[in-house]
Amino acid sequence: MREGLRKRAEALGRDHEQRFVEVGRMVAENRLRRGMSQQELAILCGTTQSAIARLERGGRPPKLDTLMRIADALEVRLADLIEDL
Repeated sequence: MREGLRKRAEALGRDHEQRFVEVGRMVAENRLRRGMSQQELAILCGTTQSAIARLERGGRPPKLDTLMRIADALEVRLADLIEDL
């Protein structure tokens, strides 16, 4: 039983990591579509360029409030950034 739970937990972790990568990809696509640099987006969101770069790479789980600020800055719905997850 414990082995089954461990395997399921590992699989869920990989699934979530892939979702973070997809969210990052959607942020980057929307940013580029608007002709914005990572620095410009960071300024509009009140964060740093390196934080935007990490998010776009899927390097860390994005916080909901960060995603909301990004969606506002990109003038898209939050659902557009997390669509198809």
